[in-house]
Amino acid sequence: IGKELNEKLKELDVDLITTVRKNMKSKAMSAFDRAMLSKRYIIETINDQLKNISQIEHSRHRSETSFMLNLISGIVAYCLKKQKPCIKLSADVFGMMPD
Repeated sequence: IGKELNEKLKELDVDLITTVRKNMKSKAMSAFDRAMLSKRYIIETINDQLKNISQIEHSRHRSETSFMLNLISGIVAYCLKKQKPCIKLSADVFGMMPD
């Protein structure tokens, strides 16, 4: 995680959220970013399931139509799965109090 990469991403309005390592300076992080970082393994699991189980990652499409058909069918197949990982967040993570 270099400074150059971080600066390039900032130019594109992308904030890189990472854990602080031993050789890094600590920095302030919002509650939402902290919550998302702690749930990263679930996000990585969902990405892996989309790529491998739903077979979305495929680079030999002959047309844009077949690419989109494969992508949409993979997402639909994932949505129809009975058991999926999920992220449970409370309202206070978003800076809102429950009604």
